[in-house]
Amino acid sequence: MNSSQAAAVTYLEMRSAEELCPKQNSDRLFQIQERPPGRWDINRSLYLDIGKSWQWNDKRHWTDDEWRSYAESENLRTFIACRDEKIVGYFELQKDDENQIEIAYFGLTPEYCGRGLGGAMLTSALQLAWQANPTRVWVHTSTNDHDAALPNYLARGFKIYKTESHAT
Repeated sequence: MNSSQAAAVTYLEMRSAEELCPKQNSDRLFQIQERPPGRWDINRSLYLDIGKSWQWNDKRHWTDDEWRSYAESENLRTFIACRDEKIVGYFELQKDDENQIEIAYFGLTPEYCGRGLGGAMLTSALQLAWQANPTRVWVHTSTNDHDAALPNYLARGFKIYKTESHAT
């Protein structure tokens, strides 16, 4: 997509844990682990590395202080997906003042897209989010994201509640 085109942004939500349609993970080398405390630089690195393929630009020029403040917020939890101890993706769960959790960022490294790990990673993200008893879990995706992003969200049980267009 070139920069003069608009990206369609789709907003999705899940209102209860019972709506989750999990994808089981049969790859025993695939694991999810929470980011170690104080390692805000991991958020920056993952955002920049994974996001460059999907035009994640909103935080690209942040300072170290901005990254530290964001990543060390008590309302943000970051999880790293690894396969055989190699980082293959990550996601961030951000709780707001209304007891909602946004999957703020969710992505796999390009070399691991299409290997069936996205559904298992999203299942883990949702299970972890629902452990906090939010009123809803939501996410947004755009046409700049991987072609499997929206189908994965829908397959896990998310429902679309809004779409809009944004200049890219």
